[in-house]
Amino acid sequence: MSILADPQEVEVEADGQTPPGALFVWVKNTGGADATFNGVTLLAGESRSYPFVGKGYRALSYVTNGTTLQLQVVL
Repeated sequence: MSILADPQEVEVEADGQTPPGALFVWVKNTGGADATFNGVTLLAGESRSYPFVGKGYRALSYVTNGTTLQLQVVL
């Protein structure tokens, strides 16, 4: 792992997961249907963040259910 943070921003329309070891994760449902992120329903237009807590996060899974998610991840 580099000593410098690596921010990444992507839009996803397919199921997947964030990379393990992320120091910060932010997700917003920019589509019109509900999605699931980390096992929790993310309503259309809703966002959620996972702030820095002193160690990296495990991979967080998401299911798009036909909608679009905007992700910001800092590795």
